[in-house]
Amino acid sequence: MDLGRLAISLPAPGLDARACVEVARKAEREWGYDAIWLAETSGPDSFALGGALATATERATIGTAIVPVYNRTPAVLAMSAATLQQLSGGRFVLGLGSSSHAIVGDWNGVPFERPLAHVRESVAILRQALAGEKTDFAGEAFRSKGFRLGNVPKQPVPIYLAALREKMLRLAGVIGDGLIVNLFPSSALPQILAAYRAGGAEAERDVSRHEVVCRFQVMVTDDVAMARNVVRMAFGGYMSAPVYNKFLAWCGFEDEMRAVAGAFARKDRAGVAAAMSDDLVDRITILGPAERCREQIAEFVAAGVTTPVLSPLAMDRRSVEAVFEAFAPARSGA
Repeated sequence: MDLGRLAISLPAPGLDARACVEVARKAEREWGYDAIWLAETSGPDSFALGGALATATERATIGTAIVPVYNRTPAVLAMSAATLQQLSGGRFVLGLGSSSHAIVGDWNGVPFERPLAHVRESVAILRQALAGEKTDFAGEAFRSKGFRLGNVPKQPVPIYLAALREKMLRLAGVIGDGLIVNLFPSSALPQILAAYRAGGAEAERDVSRHEVVCRFQVMVTDDVAMARNVVRMAFGGYMSAPVYNKFLAWCGFEDEMRAVAGAFARKDRAGVAAAMSDDLVDRITILGPAERCREQIAEFVAAGVTTPVLSPLAMDRRSVEAVFEAFAPARSGA
């Protein structure tokens, strides 16, 4: 059973920053994972945590999946990426995305506008800076002139882009070195990859061999009904957010997303949860006994995901580690 290049997601429930470092070390040395992808919401800063992981590990890829392009300038992103590439000895991947209205607009107070321009222009400035050039760029969203990195990394920094719908997917194909996706059914992967590859073709690039990183919400359990309700409670907000609501409608869940949006507009949290059907939850998450979870991951790999990233639906460190151990490549031959 092909599970691709299994990776783990950090931070995770019940783990502070120091515990994340300890788990990362164990993931590499004991469990055999060769990639760690860092999510950033309201927990540890990805670059600070990534620096600690870089010095605590020896061979694992360390990537961000993702940091937003709105709340750090391209120059700051370049400095952070260069530092992590040096600390890791060339193992770092910079994963960028537009993020969401809530994180960018509500939490950071930055208008969530022109996401395509913000992503495109941030990457353009980063390419100049990471190549050791003096920046000279003026666009719709960003401008940078005269910035030069004081310590250019010896190894190039790959830039992967997170994308949901067609326009951002095409842009990712035009300018990205890899693709980051999440929360969709395997049946939608052909249209996702088609848009990404169309962008590559537009730029006369063959992106068919690019890495496709997908974070999966995973719960190993015999009580699937309970697991579904955990997903409903944890991800109702995601389903209500405009970017994910429109994305999942595009993926074939038009009725569910219409009902979610309506309940959210009425401030009906129970209604949001109720609108998330069993079929929706089962197809966008990995739930059930371990063997069934493996089968579900394998379905996504067969459809085109190269790097499944395990994000445990858990409440404490013990249950987080149990998920990582259950799929450990060193113990399962994955």
